[in-house]
Amino acid sequence: MRPGNLLVILALLAAVIASFIWLGIDLGALVSGDALQQMGSYAARFLKPDLSAAHLQAIGWGALETLAMSALGTLLAAVLGLLLALPAAGRFGALAQSAARLVLNALRAIPELVWAALMVLAAGLGPNAGTLALALHTTGVLGRLFAEALENTPPAPAEAIRLGGGGHIVAFCYGTLPGVWPQLVAYMLYRWENNIRMASVLGFVGAGGLGQMLYMSLSLFQEAQAASVILAMLVLVLGVDALSGWMRQRWVSA
Repeated sequence: MRPGNLLVILALLAAVIASFIWLGIDLGALVSGDALQQMGSYAARFLKPDLSAAHLQAIGWGALETLAMSALGTLLAAVLGLLLALPAAGRFGALAQSAARLVLNALRAIPELVWAALMVLAAGLGPNAGTLALALHTTGVLGRLFAEALENTPPAPAEAIRLGGGGHIVAFCYGTLPGVWPQLVAYMLYRWENNIRMASVLGFVGAGGLGQMLYMSLSLFQEAQAASVILAMLVLVLGVDALSGWMRQRWVSA
């Protein structure tokens, strides 16, 4: 082994050891005394989910709320992201490009959970805060992706329409958008998949949906109810992934 590689490995080991010392992590406590028995007992209580009719009905409404939050948040983000992507791609000059990119960077630099905490303070508890949080963060992500897609689109079709007497809007709709549309749809579907997962988590800060139900169940040590909510999250995510995959094959790959 070369000395340089050996130094890198030693530096990584030193960093790991320093991290354990600094954080005060005691792995021995996980296996000392009756810790393993307590962890096993706690995990076992999750193996009997609550499947009562009343609880399943509440989970159904929570799942619909989570699905609506993710879909509406992604749709709003796609519209706003496309509007910001046009100047971010340099369509309106260098000053507008710098300003739009600054806005997009700021929106996606703040995580969804932070946006949700801020929106809960601004809009109150419930799905409105979760929808706004997803829309704001996803606008930054999709806007940046849309801008890069527009930058890599050949300008010849739009330029031909403008030379033929068409306006800028007509040139964009018929010259630029058809060539980049499959890529934009693929980005939107991918972000929708991510948002359905994040919408299930935003409830931990009071943003509604299945996440809020899970937080309440865990806070009250209702492991059976929490287990059924977790199963509902899994089914919802798998369903959305399957639907998104089908939509990509039908609309993007065609």
